[in-house]
Amino acid sequence: MIQRIIEQRRKDLGGGFEVGRVLPVRGQRMVGPFIFFDHIGPTTFPPGIPREIDVRPHPHIGLSTVTYLFEGEMMHRDSVGSEQPIRPGEVNWMTAGRGITHSERFEQARAHGGPMHGIQSWVALPERDEESDPVFDHYDAGVLPQVEDGGLRARLVAGTAWGLASPVRTHSPLFYLHCELDEGATVQLPDEHPERAAYVVTGAVESDGQCHEAGTMLVFGPGPVTLTAACGPALLMLLGGEPLGERFIEWNFVSSRKERIEQAKADWRAGRMKLPDLDNGECIPLPGDPERTPPEPMS
Repeated sequence: MIQRIIEQRRKDLGGGFEVGRVLPVRGQRMVGPFIFFDHIGPTTFPPGIPREIDVRPHPHIGLSTVTYLFEGEMMHRDSVGSEQPIRPGEVNWMTAGRGITHSERFEQARAHGGPMHGIQSWVALPERDEESDPVFDHYDAGVLPQVEDGGLRARLVAGTAWGLASPVRTHSPLFYLHCELDEGATVQLPDEHPERAAYVVTGAVESDGQCHEAGTMLVFGPGPVTLTAACGPALLMLLGGEPLGERFIEWNFVSSRKERIEQAKADWRAGRMKLPDLDNGECIPLPGDPERTPPEPMS
């Protein structure tokens, strides 16, 4: 049964570009290890969009960022030397560990215009991995397990579900599924994970006799769960996993220890976190701090 219904809150990231923020929310900090969930767009960029829409270099600790697109393209650059375009159906899984910085640029849309639609989520790390070395992994869509069953088409982005296992490297038990349903089709949530949720990306689904529209996350308790696309086609992201225990989150930092977040803030403020080699000319200041010019990169 449904334990909680969360409606997205619109948030301007700059330059008029909005996302729908879902997690965290008061009373529901996490679902399994998922501690952050943003619905990117959907929008259509005209050619020549301003650079203010880009996400300039910024830091993370204690988490993995997961960028997954339905439409459009983003360019990822990070401090471990990665430069990787992100395209629909692919997985960019960046594990911050003890600290990483990265940027996300809309370069293709700036040149040509076009749609932008996707999800960015953060997965908290177990305590044993919070101070691990940062690493970036990219997976093409073709390596991800897929399921077709009547009017259901599903891709296992990460973790395990329905007897399948994704090759994406993770740090704790979880599942993350991209599901497309024709009208009248159904999908059953995996039942091997204790915390589970479904996010309605487009369309609407019926559960417990109620219809839930796009922009809604449904958090479920134990027991069988069936979702039905009762009012037309629907696109869903299913997610969950094992809980990790209490986590603190402030700005882009996640940790099991408040003092570790304070250290990360001090490190960023003092310029002690390396910027991406291929994108080190600017950065986002700590909230409330003035803009700063990054130091010259070391030769």
